[in-house]
Amino acid sequence: MREIEVFIDTEEIAEFFYQELMERGYIPSEEELEEIADITFEYLISKSIIAEDWEEENL
Repeated sequence: MREIEVFIDTEEIAEFFYQELMERGYIPSEEELEEIADITFEYLISKSIIAEDWEEENL
């Protein structure tokens, strides 16, 4: 199995869930969306679907 590089953005996850929940008649708060995004990210890590990689930015 080959390795590919994927970037996961929790803000993008939150926006995705917001749109999906709105279509289903739910209106989550910003705080709830952030929690859902963080939980989703942690789930992907726990299932070894993604690996957390911290890069230092040069300012």
